[in-house]
Amino acid sequence: MRGTETELMLKGYGLTTAELYYRMPDYRNVLNSFIWQDYDLAPDYPELFRFIEFWQGNLDGPLHSVRFTHRKLIAPSEWRNVVGEFRLH
Repeated sequence: MRGTETELMLKGYGLTTAELYYRMPDYRNVLNSFIWQDYDLAPDYPELFRFIEFWQGNLDGPLHSVRFTHRKLIAPSEWRNVVGEFRLH
């Protein structure tokens, strides 16, 4: 058990989103895409690589390429001093 989303974020996990392009098993010239998201640790990405290994070992559509992004959701916030105020009726 990995814990709740908040616990994972406090441990340094961030949301990783990957777009996997793969060839259709019956039509090798056709590319399709699959979106995968999970909480993962940068820079090693153990969950992403575990999923890619599962794909290569158990699914028929061979991978063509993988694009991914990673975002830590708990980070120092940006603060700005607001000096104006607008009032509506």
